[in-house]
Amino acid sequence: MIQLPHLACYASLPQDSRGRPRAEPESPTRTCFQRDRDRIIHSTAFRRLQYKTQVFVTHEGDHYRTRLTHSLEVAQIARSLARALGLNEDLAEALALAHDLGHPPFGHAGEDALDRAMAPWGGFDHNEQTFRVLTALERRYAAFDGLNLTWEALEGTVKHNGPLIGPLVEPRARERPVPESIAAFNQGFDLDLASHPGPEAQVAALADDIAYNNHDIDDGLRAGLFAPADLEPVPLVGPIFREVAARYPGLERPRLIHESIRRLMTRMVEDLLAETRERLARAAPGSAAELRALGAPAVAFSAAMRENDRALKAFLFERMYRHDRVNRMTAKARQTVAELFGAYFNSRERLPEEWQAAAQGLDHAGLARLIGDYIAGMTDRFAMGEHRAIFGPGELNDFSAPLFSDPL
Repeated sequence: MIQLPHLACYASLPQDSRGRPRAEPESPTRTCFQRDRDRIIHSTAFRRLQYKTQVFVTHEGDHYRTRLTHSLEVAQIARSLARALGLNEDLAEALALAHDLGHPPFGHAGEDALDRAMAPWGGFDHNEQTFRVLTALERRYAAFDGLNLTWEALEGTVKHNGPLIGPLVEPRARERPVPESIAAFNQGFDLDLASHPGPEAQVAALADDIAYNNHDIDDGLRAGLFAPADLEPVPLVGPIFREVAARYPGLERPRLIHESIRRLMTRMVEDLLAETRERLARAAPGSAAELRALGAPAVAFSAAMRENDRALKAFLFERMYRHDRVNRMTAKARQTVAELFGAYFNSRERLPEEWQAAAQGLDHAGLARLIGDYIAGMTDRFAMGEHRAIFGPGELNDFSAPLFSDPL
């Protein structure tokens, strides 16, 4: 039997897994959740994350985050949190590594463009696309499409942002129907869409928040979109930068930034652990199933940290995501994706041969979904090359002049 470190009673236990959509013999050397993690790491979609935008298009510099480095940072934080809480580290890591597999090229700009292009046929959502990758689009195994992950991995993926149906759905999400791919799959493999996800999925979701908040500060400072002094009024962040500057007078800027950000991450992690332990002590769930049934997340920040998190997100939205230089880059990205979609939709012979074959006999809705799958799988540079091949060289598909500095 595979020996695991001591896990809490409310952790997801491999021997209690609800299984895979298609039954497989168990591995003698790895738990089912370790196999999930390994399948994700070896997937084509995971490798493509190396050349997909987090905030900055990949050519902008060698030191900005990509979807791959972001996913690795999320996995590191998720694994550390899971260990501290007595949860299953392998499942938390698998969920963290998989959470962005469905992102199209050019980050949220590419997603916005695909969503608009596909609006008449249900739109596009990267969380649904991640699920499509895991259950259908990866075609590597002889016996099945997708990765045939465990129930716990698939459940945690679809509920990355919480329940999809029922009274526990967040107010802003109540008007959106369950994505078609998830709804259809759920009919044959019930993912319990009305409950909160298991504890490892809750950890992975907040590890995502911790990672991108902190690395976006780092990348925004590196790109010169704002300066350390601009962070002064931001709760928690400003005081930490002051604290480091006071303790290390004259510290050079790169060290000041790194030291401040690592302390900020530590405060967020420690707050999450303290709040989560209090919630677990009050609720006393005896299993992962009981934790799912609590009616509220067990893994959470304190009320004060949630306010700090909102303030930081508001700062980054105004000073980074809406910065005119970022907007210039994302406008080109949106147009690139929109024009690619239109070109393929109006002339499916532009698609590769195997995709043309798959498009035979499809109605407009089916064709739109297939083209969405094709574009979502592209890296930034492949999308730019495809646009150049179809429309010829021009300013739109020329991302070669970086808009940002990239100091060491």
